[in-house]
Amino acid sequence: MRTLLQDSIERLLADAVTPDLLRAAEAGDWSADLWAEIEALGLPLAAVPEYLGGTGASWTDIFVVIRACGSAAAPVPLPEAILANSLLAAARLKPPESGPTVFATGSANAPLADIPWGRHARWLALHDASAGRIALHSLSGAQITADFNVAGEPRDSITLASGSLVYDAATSMATDHVMLAAAMLRSAQMAGALARLTELSADYANERVQFGRPIGKFQAVQQQLAVLATHAAAAVAASEAAFLMARPGADFLTAASAKAVSGEAAGKGAGIAHAVFGAIGFTHEHSLHFLTRRLWAWRAEYGSDALWAERLGQTIAAAGHDSLWPLVTGAFAEAPNHG
Repeated sequence: MRTLLQDSIERLLADAVTPDLLRAAEAGDWSADLWAEIEALGLPLAAVPEYLGGTGASWTDIFVVIRACGSAAAPVPLPEAILANSLLAAARLKPPESGPTVFATGSANAPLADIPWGRHARWLALHDASAGRIALHSLSGAQITADFNVAGEPRDSITLASGSLVYDAATSMATDHVMLAAAMLRSAQMAGALARLTELSADYANERVQFGRPIGKFQAVQQQLAVLATHAAAAVAASEAAFLMARPGADFLTAASAKAVSGEAAGKGAGIAHAVFGAIGFTHEHSLHFLTRRLWAWRAEYGSDALWAERLGQTIAAAGHDSLWPLVTGAFAEAPNHG
């Protein structure tokens, strides 16, 4: 399953996501053709059990899909749709078969802020922790105020229309369940973007000639590329571990660690890449910024690396020094074997 998902999404995004498509998306265009192909592959329902119309893939399988979206800077809410549909399925609600579904937390009676891709979505999975409900709402007739993150991705405010509720169910999800799961998504997207950034930076360093030889031959540049590659590898390892432990929801220790590690790597990695590319990397015409601006945006969304590092520290301190090793290793000892 994992190999099939990886081959499908990487092939699709490699062909479809071009600089022109990304610029058009930032100008407000919706990538309808790309989304149609994504739906044809069944990817938005990947985390949904088969009896509810999905593929039944594990989060370990889905990791490669989310990572590929980050690597390609895909201008569609596939990660958000996968999570939204999985939230509905966890409450035994069948997700919609077509149209982007995004997620939010809060009350249906109040404005909802910072909704990813809200203006392009058809459905909203809303987790109301205070009421203990998870609901599917139609976004038809909703009042939407457009906004963006630093990468130019839609982060809109939504006021639901009267009668928007399609169906709902009781849920025992904790208040921060959705935030933790979303942080896990962003960690995988950052891991994919960092891996791609490493490739682009190494290729450019070997092509750009200065003082009679490629700048990649200079020890100082080589050292910075090694640091970038190290941060990218750490982000991939941490985020993949989080997806491995997500059964069925995100595991706090691994997901929080993934967001903290990937967030720190995003800040340092983007800086190194721009240093390698020099002035050309700061121009809008060059495609480097499609990755670096997303790294800066994703780093801040659903809790910064500083926030998750602090929460990890509090959890470990509360457990006490005698519990540190069991706390770190206990969950992995019970991890499922995916081969």
